[in-house]
Amino acid sequence: METAGTGADEIAGQDEIVGEDEIVGERRQLINVAYRLLGSVTEAEDAVQDAYARWYGLPRSRQEEILSPGAWLTTVTSRICLDLLGSARARRERYVGAWLPEPLPDRNEWDPAGGTNPTGPADPADQIVLDESVAMAFLVVLESMTPAERVAFVLHEVFRYPFAEIADVLDRTPAACKQLASSARRRVGATRAPATATATGQADVIRHVKEAWETKDITALVSLLNPAAVMTADGGGMVGTVLRPVEGGARIAQYMVAIADKAPGLELLERSVNGVPGLVAQRAGVVVTVASFDVSDGRVTRIWVVRNPEKLRPWAREG
Repeated sequence: METAGTGADEIAGQDEIVGEDEIVGERRQLINVAYRLLGSVTEAEDAVQDAYARWYGLPRSRQEEILSPGAWLTTVTSRICLDLLGSARARRERYVGAWLPEPLPDRNEWDPAGGTNPTGPADPADQIVLDESVAMAFLVVLESMTPAERVAFVLHEVFRYPFAEIADVLDRTPAACKQLASSARRRVGATRAPATATATGQADVIRHVKEAWETKDITALVSLLNPAAVMTADGGGMVGTVLRPVEGGARIAQYMVAIADKAPGLELLERSVNGVPGLVAQRAGVVVTVASFDVSDGRVTRIWVVRNPEKLRPWAREG
């Protein structure tokens, strides 16, 4: 797996105090770490803000003692995320329906001229690197891990942090952290089938799904869905959607056609979702649904549908 940003090994060798610009410049890296750990842009931003508040709360003399402020900020951000992951399980037990990670848009698809952000350049969603470690399929697997497994796995496998530094985050021995990452790796291997679709191949399948949905062609939809496909939707109790996963290609196709009948005026767009081909539904120019797909052997195996408007904030200005 490619690393998503500069690893600790590349910043730990600093031997002089980092200036203000360098401290602020760490924000992109921290947002990338926090989003992968939490699956939420909003929570990632809050965690990073908290880490910066702790840095600026240190006496100047203490700041000068820290040889690598970037590594310090990453450690603190990761610890904050670890605490949030521990409390998230209780919160999600009270969540209405299934909980899914927040989907991310690719600005270049909406504004090829440069993806200008009218709300300012600091939008955290704009700073997240869209690679395979933020694909919805991968983030959903991360949700099955314990908080400690997730932190060890993400920091080591995605960002290439050594176990000696991860041990400081988790307050465990490097050997114990290695075991956590190994356990998490087995979860990934047991949960995810090897990818068999290229980006182009997946885009073709998604395009055919879009066309079949728009024409309400249930036969075509069934042919595009794996018989064992599963669709999971997240409305957060704020908008109408199924509360439990829909299982089976035929049932999913029937559900999609029923939705098409009940939702006139929806416009479907082919758009990247977390760096992977997906679909976005707009009504009156406002993004109301974002769908991610997993494709294997030319057929859709998983569909993740996010309708909770609070999770669609990064898409708010795309419509």
